[in-house]
Amino acid sequence: MGKTKLLFITHEMSPFLELTAISKITRTLPQAMQEKGFEIRILMPRFGNINERRNRLHEVIRLSGMNIIIDETDNPLIIKVASIPSARMQVYFLDNEDYFHRKYVFNDAKGKFYGDNDERAVFFCKGALETVKKLGWSPDIVHCHGWMSALVPAYLKTNYKDDPTFKDAKVVYSIYENTFTGSLGDGFAKKALAKGMDEKDTASYADATHNGLNKAAIEYSDAIVLGAENVDEEVLNFVKKQEKPVLEHALTADFENYYNFYQEIATDELVSVA
Repeated sequence: MGKTKLLFITHEMSPFLELTAISKITRTLPQAMQEKGFEIRILMPRFGNINERRNRLHEVIRLSGMNIIIDETDNPLIIKVASIPSARMQVYFLDNEDYFHRKYVFNDAKGKFYGDNDERAVFFCKGALETVKKLGWSPDIVHCHGWMSALVPAYLKTNYKDDPTFKDAKVVYSIYENTFTGSLGDGFAKKALAKGMDEKDTASYADATHNGLNKAAIEYSDAIVLGAENVDEEVLNFVKKQEKPVLEHALTADFENYYNFYQEIATDELVSVA
């Protein structure tokens, strides 16, 4: 039996981009799992404040050149890669000039939430899955971190459910503290549609607030991780009603609790881990 293949999808990761606690967990958890024998892949956006020269990013020609369609508009996807030599890990970066070449990440210089953060999230989630397909690598587990990855569970359970790359993959979603107020907009659910999907597939995302995105992702996921101590009470209550396996917030030595959780998920022995 081969190694368990574990895909991480995140909007931030140390040392490339450090905004919240997500950046630390997505740096240390993949390395810990790799050292325990898992095969790892990591994908994140190439935001404009990630220094390409310092981090030695370079384009992967064989993966670049795809177009991601949002609202009937083609958006070119460029894939870059960087290595973390100390961990023997590679990180794939999804790049697009219009969506990511900015000085700031989610808010402009005046602190205003970018009006196209909805499209940026759709682009990232669609692009991540198309990139994995092009890699020719079939994950056993897809672990999504934070709101920007919230559409991935829905795509995997609808549009990609019969795709050979993903049809056997289990989906884990990590919930963190709220990082934005307001909403991605009333049109988010419609913009999120992909070819082969209909409006009912993204109806859960009509509430495009931080809590709404989390709840929709939870609905489509196989298992949930509480990635922070202070998860919103509304989301916590929603998690409890789902009767899905939950990994409580606790960073154990060498991430042993995550390892056991992944193993149970990969072998269909889904139980709640307190």
